[in-house]
Amino acid sequence: MRTPLRPLSRRGLLTGTLGSAALLAAGGSLAGCGTKAATQTEAGCVSDDVSGTEKTLAFSNWPQYMDVDEKDESKRPTLDEFVQKSGIKVTYTEDVNDNNEFFGKVQNQLAACQGTGRDIFVVTDWMAARMIRLGWIQKLDKSKLPNVEANLLGSLRNRPFDPDSQLAIPWQSGLAGIAYNGNVTKELRTVDELLTRPDLKGKVTALSEMRDTMGLLLQSNGHDPANFTGAQFDDALNKLKKAVDSGQIRKFTGNDYAPDLAKGDIAACIGWSGDVIQLGFEDEKIKFVVPESGVMLWSDNMMVPNKATHRANAEQLINYYYDPAVAAKLAAYVNYICPVKGAQAEMEKIDPELATNPLIFPDEAMLSRSKVFMALDEKQEREYEAKFQQVIGA
Repeated sequence: MRTPLRPLSRRGLLTGTLGSAALLAAGGSLAGCGTKAATQTEAGCVSDDVSGTEKTLAFSNWPQYMDVDEKDESKRPTLDEFVQKSGIKVTYTEDVNDNNEFFGKVQNQLAACQGTGRDIFVVTDWMAARMIRLGWIQKLDKSKLPNVEANLLGSLRNRPFDPDSQLAIPWQSGLAGIAYNGNVTKELRTVDELLTRPDLKGKVTALSEMRDTMGLLLQSNGHDPANFTGAQFDDALNKLKKAVDSGQIRKFTGNDYAPDLAKGDIAACIGWSGDVIQLGFEDEKIKFVVPESGVMLWSDNMMVPNKATHRANAEQLINYYYDPAVAAKLAAYVNYICPVKGAQAEMEKIDPELATNPLIFPDEAMLSRSKVFMALDEKQEREYEAKFQQVIGA
């Protein structure tokens, strides 16, 4: 049984005007405090691992991001199985409600090379990149992660902020592209159509998540969102501004576009694959489109922070979730892109329809058209966010 459309998704929780404002505030506070004081090094902030004597693990994740037993919501089948097989007692907490909010929870401790009380947590690409840049994350022992080495999707390897896949291992992934309601509009295939087609004027929304909206616009201009210049960013931003000034775009949203798209109050939008899958269960005329110019790929990542004392236990958990059979059980519940090769075949045993869903198991053609947004340094992050916020009126 598939889960219903949830009021807040991974991406919805981390976005919106509040989230963007918080990002700018966080960037400012980092600058004000002096990034050098907050930055740690592997040699300067050494973490001890007591996994050999302490079979425990503190795991922080987003709400509704773990499979739950439909008859008893206190049970989490895959996590319970890990505890039983490994003998590691897991304290599982759903306290990552927003990337910036979570950053605020752990910032002071990690900046001072102190423990956070967490052995593993899950944050989105751009926050993962920031924490890696600050030197706050422990390197994983790849020899303890054979399932990751064997089964991590090729499209999620060699990411700009973690080229060796030693610091951030994808938990789930998703796509940012175009969505439309076929009950109220005809098919569309390009970002340019979305931003200029007369019949869509005033019936379009875009995402307040800068990386997803601007990544798609960069691609539509023929630029690479994984490697672009300031001039190329400004070029794409001018295109967005024209669509705002003309009234083509009604507003910028988190995932609160989903109910409006379902009702036909908006005809089309820039949206996220996980939301559109769930809407499509209720109405097959609601479609997700990979634009002809390409699509943005994002991930939420498992990371072990500095001073976490159970890294080896965390590596066992990470490796366990890269078993294709386990990954399929998780994906059947959360409905995002499964980052694990081999899980699609296992999904056929659970739900054959989900196994053929390209938004959970994209084919190579789709993945070859996906890009991960370029890792930004602190100055770029502040500059690009400020420009984007000015255009969207946040």
